[in-house]
Amino acid sequence: MAERNVDLPLPEEPCLAAVEEEAAAAVATTDAPAGQQLSSCTATKMCPWGCPKLEAEPIRDNRQLLEFQVRSRDIDWKLYVRPLDTQVRGEAVYLDRQSDLLSNHRRTMSRSGRRELLVCHDMMGNYLTDRHYHSSQKYDDYRFMHWSAVDYFCYFSHNYVTIPPSGWLNAAHRHGVPVLGTYIAEGSTGSRLLHEVLASAESVQRAVTAMTRLCLHFGFEGWLVNVECQVRPEAMPNLYLFVEELRRLTEAQVPSGRVFWYDSVVSSGELHWQNELNDHNVRFFRASHGTLINYSWDDRSLANSEATIQREGAPPHRLFMGLDVFGRGQVGRFRSAQTLARIAARGFSAGIFAPAWCFETLQQFNYNIRDSSGDESVNAAFLLRNEYWWARLWPSLATHPYRRLPFYTNFCVGSGRSSFECGARQRTGRPFFNLARQALQPSVPLGGNAERSFDTAYAGGCALRIVNYVRAFRLFLTEFQLPQGILLLGYAYKISAPDERHALDVALRLCPPQQPMQDVYVFCGDYGENVITQSTCYISSVGGALPPSLLHEQLPLERGALGENWRVRYYLARFDGPVQLQDIGVLGRRPDQSTSDAYIGAIYVHGLQPNEWEKLQPSHRINIPLYSQQLWRQHEIIGNSAADRAA
Repeated sequence: MAERNVDLPLPEEPCLAAVEEEAAAAVATTDAPAGQQLSSCTATKMCPWGCPKLEAEPIRDNRQLLEFQVRSRDIDWKLYVRPLDTQVRGEAVYLDRQSDLLSNHRRTMSRSGRRELLVCHDMMGNYLTDRHYHSSQKYDDYRFMHWSAVDYFCYFSHNYVTIPPSGWLNAAHRHGVPVLGTYIAEGSTGSRLLHEVLASAESVQRAVTAMTRLCLHFGFEGWLVNVECQVRPEAMPNLYLFVEELRRLTEAQVPSGRVFWYDSVVSSGELHWQNELNDHNVRFFRASHGTLINYSWDDRSLANSEATIQREGAPPHRLFMGLDVFGRGQVGRFRSAQTLARIAARGFSAGIFAPAWCFETLQQFNYNIRDSSGDESVNAAFLLRNEYWWARLWPSLATHPYRRLPFYTNFCVGSGRSSFECGARQRTGRPFFNLARQALQPSVPLGGNAERSFDTAYAGGCALRIVNYVRAFRLFLTEFQLPQGILLLGYAYKISAPDERHALDVALRLCPPQQPMQDVYVFCGDYGENVITQSTCYISSVGGALPPSLLHEQLPLERGALGENWRVRYYLARFDGPVQLQDIGVLGRRPDQSTSDAYIGAIYVHGLQPNEWEKLQPSHRINIPLYSQQLWRQHEIIGNSAADRAA
C-alpha cells in the first residue's frame, strides 16, 4: 500500500492544564455507568482539546509496544470511548431502490453468502487534528457518515502500530461498526522491527499479547496486518504463527475481535503483491478472518481468486478486493462504482481505500481545506461530492437496518458552526469538530432528497433541509418490532416561513412481522381529521401534554415554538396486532412559487406497553385497525393455504 505524500500542517498545542484536570477527574469517576460518563464528557459545553493523555498516538517501536509506553496508560478509556453497540442494527439487505420509500423490495442473503465492506481510512497520513479527543474548531474537516453499509472500519497510517483515535471509535461504535488498528512493517526500519518480533515463538507471543492489550485498553476490535518488506525465509514460520496467534488471542479476549491480512509478502518471504488469492498467499487467508487484496487486480485475478476460494471451501465474502478511490490500479474517483460492480459480480467483499478523496482533492479546485477555523464553501462542496460518490456505489452495497428501540437521532455529523440545544443556538457560538458527538446517520445517501444544513439545527450541529418536495423518500431502513402494536413517534421540524400550504410529514412504512410484502403507510403530519384506510393512514399529532415518562429528554413537548422557530410533534397509534416498522421517511409539500425551507432536526421512535397506553387520555390515542379490515387477514389466509398445499 504505497504512501501518498500529502501533508497538512498541524495546529500549535494550546494550554493543556484544563484538559489534564478533566482527564484526572474522569479517572476518578470510573464507578459511573460508561454511557453516562461518555455523555458528560461529550456534552455540548465542549471540553478543551489538546490534552496529550487524551491524544491518539502510534506505537513506533517494539520497546514502546511491549512496555506499553503510551501517555494514556493511566486513563480508563471507558470514560471516553463507548463500547461497540452490537444491537443497534440488523443483518444487511440489498435495496433495489435505495431512497424510494414506496419500494419495499429487500433482497436478503445468508450471512455466509453476502458481501461485506471494509473501509480503510487513509487520509494525508492521518493523526491530524482528529487525533485529539475534542478535535478542533475546523467544522468542515472530513467526516464519515455512511456507516450502514460498512462492516469494518480501519484507521490507517504508515506508523508501526496505529491506534485509532477516540472520535472515530465513538462514531463507528455508535453505528455498530467494529474498528481496526493497523500493524505495518515497511522499509528498513519496519523490517528490523518485524524481525525482532519474529525472532522466536516467545517474542511472537509477547508481541501478540501486547497488541491485544492495546485493543482492550483503547476499546477497538482488532487489526489489519500489513507486512510490506522482505521476510527472511527462516522467519516465515513465525510470521504465520504471528497472524494465527493474533487472531486466536483477539478472538478469545477482544469482544467482536477481528484480524485481517493485507496481500503483500508471499510464502517465500518475498514482497510480491499478488493482487489475487492464490497458492502463494492462501495460508495467510486461512490464518486470518479475511484477506484484503491489493488494488491492482484484473479480471483474470478475480477468476483465479474465485477458483482458490472454491478449493478452500470458504465463503467468498472473506476475500476483500481492494478499490483505491484515487484510481491506483483500478478505475476510481467518480467512476469507482464500475470497479465495485465487478467485485460484487463475483460475490467478493470490497475494501475501499481512502474514501476521503472527496475531501482531499478539493484543494485541486482552489478550495482552502487548510483553514483551521473551517470554511462553509469547503463544507458544502465536500458534502455534495461525498453524497454523490456514495450514492453511485450504493446499488452494489448492502444496507444494515436499524433494529433497536428506543431510537433517537438529531442528525449531527460530529461538527457544526455552532452548537444547538432544543433549537437554541448556544452562547459560545464556537465551531466544533468532534466525532464523538456524531448521531445515528441516515441509512442511505441523501441524494437529491435532502441536504445537511449548518445554518440551523435542533440539536448538535446540523439539520436536514428538505430538497425533494415531489414524493416521499427514505431516511432510515429499520426492523423495529412492535409486538404490542403500540407506536410512539416524536420529531422536531422547522418551516422557515409559515404557510398553511407548506407541510412536512414523517412517513412510516409498516408490515406484519415476517411478512414484509404487505404494507401500510402512515403519514404523521398536521391533518385536521385522522384518515384511516386499509393501506394508507394520515394522522395528526397529540394535542396537549403527555406524561413526562413518554417524552424523550431532548424532545420536550411545548406549546409554541422552541428556539429559532423549531417545533416538536408527538404521535401515538395502536394497531390491532403486532407490526414491524420497516422504513422511516419524509414527505414535504410546498407551493410551487414558495422559497421557504423545511427542516427535520430530530426523530424519536419507541414502542409502548398496554398499561402505558391505557393511562393516556382518549384524545391522545389513535386506533388503526389493520388486521380486522381484511387486508392482512387475507394475506394470512393466502399464506396458510399455500402452506397447507405444500404439506
